[in-house]
Amino acid sequence: MSLGNLYIISAPSGAGKSSLINALLADLPRSEVQLSISHTTRKPRPAEEEGVHYYFTNHDEFKSLIAKDHFLEWAEVFGNYYGTSLPMIERSLENGIDVFLDIDWQGARQIREKVSAVKTIFILPPSKAELEKRLIGRGQDSAETIAKRMAEAVSEMSHYNEFDYVIVNDDFQQALAELKSILIAERLKKGAQAERYQHLISQLLSE
Repeated sequence: MSLGNLYIISAPSGAGKSSLINALLADLPRSEVQLSISHTTRKPRPAEEEGVHYYFTNHDEFKSLIAKDHFLEWAEVFGNYYGTSLPMIERSLENGIDVFLDIDWQGARQIREKVSAVKTIFILPPSKAELEKRLIGRGQDSAETIAKRMAEAVSEMSHYNEFDYVIVNDDFQQALAELKSILIAERLKKGAQAERYQHLISQLLSE
């Protein structure tokens, strides 16, 4: 069985990253694609569930996991900690499942230093005005928080050139199709296909 691919997908808050990931997971079997569930110390938002969206923990428990080298990467964002579980990712990849990490550019940097084969994708909004409109439309954050997120977005977007792929999420269906095309292209690369079809290729090349 071929190993799965590890993907990082990053974006400023409001660019539509979560919606794209959710649509991708809904369209593809769980045996092919999974989203890595991160640990976080922030409070759950409305409708967020433990073990589905995040593993919610407190600061002391999070720091204990850091000390045990449990995380492939971790970072502090807006005063809260976020971390990616290494054991869970390794199990999925060994089973041939593509794993998506929904993390920021800081986490992406940490992982690239440890995993050279990771594929990275950055999602951009079509404009600042549209980004602000989406943040307001959520109805989850105060005006002060939205202003803070907009200021942070400029800093985050400046790191787009550190990523392998860039998708502009203007038309959602087009952006989703582009995201799927990345997975297909990576699965069709020579190394992956040679491993997947080793028996067939041996037959085809036999005299």
